[in-house]
Amino acid sequence: MADILLIDDDKELSELLQEYLISEGFSVAVAFDGAEALQMAEQTPYAAMILDVMLPRHSGFDVLKELRQKPELNHQHTPVIMLTAKGDTIDRVIGLEIGADDYLPKPCDPRELVARLRAVLRRTQASQQAAPEAGTLQVDNLVLQMGSRAAYWQQEQLPLTGTEFSVLELLVRHAGQVISKDDLTERALGRKLTPYDRSIDVHVSNIRKKLATAGASKEQIINVRGAGYMLTRSSEAPPAQ
Repeated sequence: MADILLIDDDKELSELLQEYLISEGFSVAVAFDGAEALQMAEQTPYAAMILDVMLPRHSGFDVLKELRQKPELNHQHTPVIMLTAKGDTIDRVIGLEIGADDYLPKPCDPRELVARLRAVLRRTQASQQAAPEAGTLQVDNLVLQMGSRAAYWQQEQLPLTGTEFSVLELLVRHAGQVISKDDLTERALGRKLTPYDRSIDVHVSNIRKKLATAGASKEQIINVRGAGYMLTRSSEAPPAQ
């Protein structure tokens, strides 16, 4: 039974979602504001979190930043699904850029929330089960330690979220080949690509920024228009513009 932290100041909605998640086999704790959420996160190693954007005493974005940037909270890689206002694309993009693994617009269908939750948990559990015999993947100066799910560029660790690591792993395994957004979404996020879904674009953008900060070329991952994304090898990278 996975321990889930649900963070939402709408008490009626929280109660409904909590009841539904429990009926689906999850153990669910609830926090009604950002400060309470951070306190609970520090005390408990939750398997995943469901986080509303609009919260009193620290917004959902502030909570997510704290989770991702403070190692002492032990939730740098915990899957986080953000709940955003319906149609608010900006909130979704910001959440993904800060480090959310997925998002759903409110009001959300509890069945879809459970499906998304199970998808992020499957990715986490699969990586943990594979860890003992995982080994290392390397393309040029980029190294992935599969057991610890850590990525390095020239020995500098990249601060990737769990989902970003899954996306990068697929690109590394198929270096020099274009992978479509449909395949990346289905294999890294565990769901089908839907119209206007920019999740993969934002995750790849985050990976690019973190690689560039570590000293990699901006062309390490290229966007092949209309086809998808490709991780280039040193001999394949286009010349700098």
